Amino acid sequence: MQPVFRRAEARDLTAIIAMLADDVLGAAREDPSLPLNNTYLDAFAAIERDENQFLLVVECDGVVAGCLQLSFIPGLSRLGMWRGQVESVRIAAAFRGQGLGEKMLQWVIATCREKSCGLVQLHTDVTRNDAIRFYEKLGFKASHAGMKLAL
Repeated sequence: MQPVFRRAEARDLTAIIAMLADDVLGAAREDPSLPLNNTYLDAFAAIERDENQFLLVVECDGVVAGCLQLSFIPGLSRLGMWRGQVESVRIAAAFRGQGLGEKMLQWVIATCREKSCGLVQLHTDVTRNDAIRFYEKLGFKASHAGMKLAL
C-alpha cells in the first residue's frame, strides 16, 4: 500500500464526512446523510479559497483512507512565527493500525518545515486516550491547556 497525499476535492467530501462521523464524539456532532448538508459544502468552498488552509486526503489504492486539515497561522508572538495547526485527523476504519496516521503527521511536519513554521500544534479531546498516546509517541507535548466556548 503506497499512500498518495493530495489536496481534497469536492468529490472527497462524502468520505471525509463519513470519517468525521465514525466515532463516539463525531457521531453526536456530524451529519453523514446524503445528500450532504450544505454547511459542509460552504465550509469546503471557504477552505478552498483560503491559501492558508490545506484539507488533506490520503488515498490508498484509489480509496480515501485518511484526512486532516492543516491551517497555517501567522502570529506576532515568538518573533512573528508561523504555526501549523492540525485539525480533524481521521483514518477510515478499514485502514487503522497500518501506520497511515503516522505517515500523515510526518507529511504535516515536513510541510510545515517547508512553509517555515516554527511549531506544529493540535488539539485532541481529553477523552481520546489512544490519540493522545499516538501524538506523544510522535513527539508532541501537552504544553498548554486548551479551552473552548461553544456559541
